[in-house]
Amino acid sequence: MYRHLLLISLLTITNIYPSFAAEDEDRYSAYFQNISGEYSRSHILEFWGYHNSQGAGNYDDTLRLRYYQPLDFDNFRGTLRLDTAYVAAYGPSIPADTAHQYQAGNTMLTFWGNHPGLLPHWGVNVGGRIVFPFGNHGQWAIGPQIGSSYRPAKQGLIPLADFSPLFRYMYGFDSKKNSFQNNPNQPPLARNLQIYPTLGFQITPNTQIRMWDENGMVYNSAGGGWFVPIDAMVTHRLTKYLLLAVGASKQVVQTYNQYDWSLYGKVSLNF
Repeated sequence: MYRHLLLISLLTITNIYPSFAAEDEDRYSAYFQNISGEYSRSHILEFWGYHNSQGAGNYDDTLRLRYYQPLDFDNFRGTLRLDTAYVAAYGPSIPADTAHQYQAGNTMLTFWGNHPGLLPHWGVNVGGRIVFPFGNHGQWAIGPQIGSSYRPAKQGLIPLADFSPLFRYMYGFDSKKNSFQNNPNQPPLARNLQIYPTLGFQITPNTQIRMWDENGMVYNSAGGGWFVPIDAMVTHRLTKYLLLAVGASKQVVQTYNQYDWSLYGKVSLNF
C-alpha cells in the first residue's frame, strides 16, 4: 500500500507541477549541465584487484571481472553491468587450511538508465542491483537505485569534471543453499543505504581524480551505524581503448563495520 501511495504522489508531483521542476532546472542550468542521459555506447571490460585490511591483522585479496553492456530497449537507454569475483582471506582469524585460497565471491548484476517519458523534467537514472552469492561469501540481495550526473556549464577555478551522486538501498534475504544453518559465519542480512557523492576532477585531458567513485558511504538501517570512507582513484587514459587506474580508501567513521583500508586498481578496455 505504501509503495502505491508513493508512486501516486510522485506521479502527481511530476504531472501537476512540471513547471516547478522546469523552473528549478533553469535556475541551476547556468551553473551545471545535466548529463545523466549521456550513456557510453562502448562495451567495456575491466580487470580489478583489491587488497583490503579488515583490522587485527586480517586481510582479503579480491580479483574482480567487470563488464559494461549498453542497454537499449525500445526508447529506454541505459547500461547493464556484470561483476564477478574471487576472494582470498588470510590472517589470525582465518583457519590456516583455508588461508590464501581463492574462492568464488559475490556476483552482481546492476542496471540503470531512463526513458523519455519517465521523470522528463528531473533528468535522473533509475535502476537496481541483484547480488548472487557464491562460495561462502555474502547473501542474496536486491535493491533499487537512483542517480544523476552533472558537469559545470562554465569552466571555473576548480577543475570539476562532474558531480554524479548515486543512492542505492540493498535488502538482503536468505536462501536454502546459503542459510545460517549451512554457513553460520555469514554476515547479518543486509539492510543498508549506499551513498556515492562522486566527484571527478580533470587534472589533464587524459587524467582524472575521482572521489567516492568505487567506494561510497553506507548507513545500516537495520541496527544503525555509519561507514564513511575517504576514497580517491586516479584514472589515466593511455589510448582510446585502454585506461589504467589506481585508488585507495580509508575509513574515517565506522560504527557499521566494512573494512579498515583498501588499495585497488584496474585495467579497462573499450571495444
